[in-house]
Amino acid sequence: MKIFRSKKGMEMVQVAILIALAVAVGLIFKNEITDFVTNTFDNLNGF
Repeated sequence: MKIFRSKKGMEMVQVAILIALAVAVGLIFKNEITDFVTNTFDNLNGF
């Protein structure tokens, strides 16, 4: 007896969870990410 009939459906749920986690981490660390990108491009423009 199969508990899960569709593997594709479960894969879509896993992808949705991973995307939600990525968005949540991005929102939590928004300021740190922005500062890092800004500093990186400032350093690149300094060369």
